[in-house]
Amino acid sequence: MLIQQFFTPKIAHSSYILAGSRSCAVVDPQRDVDIYLDAARALGVTITHVLHTHLHADFVSGHMDLAHITGATIYAPRAGNCAFDHVPLAEGDTITLEDMELRVLETPGHTPEHIAYVVADLSRGKDPIGVFVGDTLFVGDVGRPDLFPDIADELAGQLYHSLHDKLLKLPDFCEVYPAHGAGSLCGRAIGAKRLSTIGYERRYNPALQIADKSEFIHSLTSDMPPAPDHFSRCSDDNRRGPARIAELPAPQPLTPPQFAAQMAQPNVVVVDARPYAGFAGMHVPGAWSLDLNGNFPIFAGWVLPTDQDLLLVADSEADVTQAMVWARRVGLDRVAGYLRGGMSAWVTTGHPTTTVHLLSSKEARARIAGDPDGSPEFTAGLVVVDVRAPGEFAAGHIEGALNIPAPDLRTRYTELDPAKPTVVLCSAGPRGSMAASILQQHGFVEVYNVAGGTTGYNAAG
Repeated sequence: MLIQQFFTPKIAHSSYILAGSRSCAVVDPQRDVDIYLDAARALGVTITHVLHTHLHADFVSGHMDLAHITGATIYAPRAGNCAFDHVPLAEGDTITLEDMELRVLETPGHTPEHIAYVVADLSRGKDPIGVFVGDTLFVGDVGRPDLFPDIADELAGQLYHSLHDKLLKLPDFCEVYPAHGAGSLCGRAIGAKRLSTIGYERRYNPALQIADKSEFIHSLTSDMPPAPDHFSRCSDDNRRGPARIAELPAPQPLTPPQFAAQMAQPNVVVVDARPYAGFAGMHVPGAWSLDLNGNFPIFAGWVLPTDQDLLLVADSEADVTQAMVWARRVGLDRVAGYLRGGMSAWVTTGHPTTTVHLLSSKEARARIAGDPDGSPEFTAGLVVVDVRAPGEFAAGHIEGALNIPAPDLRTRYTELDPAKPTVVLCSAGPRGSMAASILQQHGFVEVYNVAGGTTGYNAAG
């Protein structure tokens, strides 16, 4: 028996191959599946099973592609009511893969339909060697139950029982294979370590130390980080069976005149994936700033529409491809084209640009504080907007700053005065650039982003 983990950064997703000598299963696959095909070839095994622990909310899964390419059978929770061909699973069902047996536990809580797969290597013994827990249990954390707000308390209660009455009944030496690691918004504070054991989590996982069920429910339904918009739709995409990657059209290279003509059409948005400093220097008017070096997929899924065509601006065709892959991973399938030649081609053909004023930490401090070397005109009426999440803001912020998380500016821009100079800052710069692009879309003219965000600001003293 061999277990191989695949970790996808930014969305912090872990998927797995469970392999024998001839065949293997892929557990909770990402949408672009070449990594599993390559790994299976390298191992000399055939992909015969595709296993889902639940209908993932934070990304679109690759089950349809894997089944089509390999002929593998898809297994999914019966309670998920999936619309594609699959084997529905419920408590007590078992799957045999060579000398391995996978026993199904129903573990609702993070989602209503969640299951776990308890793995035994029968060539060595009947005891469980590991468990694919999906998003029920993480390293140092547990799955959040608030993605379904109307039934959050009920799900939190189910999660308590899934953990204490099922997973924690497994032996301490049983390994834990979670579907996410640090950085995922499927938990509150997932640890950086990517694998664990039942015994270690039993002893050191803070959520598992809460013995009282009512206290556990309150903890898991209070002060959770905000959930991105795509969390409410990706699970339905996965339930229906997402379009296969091969069925999606490739984005078309567009000359600047073609790009401008496409921009003028209804239901089209421009996404600038360049580093935020490049966006600040010049960009296509009205473009969204989504720095590919930041958490592009999370914020693309959060703020971009699924019912409109996306036109990309990037520094290279390789970056266009990377942006398209990330967009598709969060269900943004309408990447229609990209600006051939990038911003250099745009400006050398005479097309208009706009800018975001970029401030160093020292400049920001001087102007916010009204120091003598700052600009009195700038300081008068200055508004400082901290666009980090509420928890980040609570941990420390500039005195007098307003806290409006960057994605919320799509609607909360009305709380600000577009006639006033507005400084935005995040933790490092990319979210501030996204926030600035949103404000510009709503008529804010004098918008400033702080390079390096609060990280640079604090480092500067």
